[in-house]
Amino acid sequence: MNRFAAIFSTADKPLIAMAHLPALPGTPLYDAGAGIQGIIDQVDADVALLVDAGFDAVMFCNENDRPYELEAGPEAAAVMARVVTECRPASIPFGVDYLWDSRIALATAVATGARFMREVVTGVWESDMGLWHTNAAHTLRERRRLDHEDLAIFMNVTPEFASPIGSRTPAQMARSTVVSSLADVILVSGPMAGAEPAAQTLREVRESVPDEVPVLLNTGAREENIAELLKIADGCVVGSSLKVDGHTWNPVDADRARRFVEVARA
Repeated sequence: MNRFAAIFSTADKPLIAMAHLPALPGTPLYDAGAGIQGIIDQVDADVALLVDAGFDAVMFCNENDRPYELEAGPEAAAVMARVVTECRPASIPFGVDYLWDSRIALATAVATGARFMREVVTGVWESDMGLWHTNAAHTLRERRRLDHEDLAIFMNVTPEFASPIGSRTPAQMARSTVVSSLADVILVSGPMAGAEPAAQTLREVRESVPDEVPVLLNTGAREENIAELLKIADGCVVGSSLKVDGHTWNPVDADRARRFVEVARA
């Protein structure tokens, strides 16, 4: 089953835009005055701009829940599900991500009807969040148990804010993630949100996995570099460069979003 192709059957190199949620309840930067409705209003406005700009899909993420948790509570899944349900686009596919708990991402995806989720589900990492253990076996078994087999799982093999425990290269990790962890998509990131990976790393990862497994640029896509990077990658996920002043946690800038799509399509 090629879940990615089923989602993006009409897009040659899909452009997936991030819909970043403001901080959720219980996190340090949560705006209690605006409340959950304030989160919904901002995300809904951003999604409308991204759809109008012509992106192929939108991915919802709790980007402003800094500092991030490796094990979140049930309220995270509940609020994520409410926001996604109220803001999901009607005309294009959508996905979800939760930094950094794959259980929350999967629960939100199942509750909202998302077509894909993004997460780090393989490897052990030293990170800003501490020692980070993942569990691909549990994630894929939960997808099966929850009867959501058509959900594509995008697996990030170079996560932001972290480095691997061990000596394998990103290309070696990508290859084994496809073989042993059954990745639907491989993602390649830079060291943090908005930072691009080295083009050589992206190229080596693309060459290491079978052609039928897409490799997407996951961070650092900009109007200035997307034409070159899409010569290597099979599509991209983009967030920071679409925002006002190119700042990750600002609202979407309609002009930036439109220009990015125009350059990428060209």
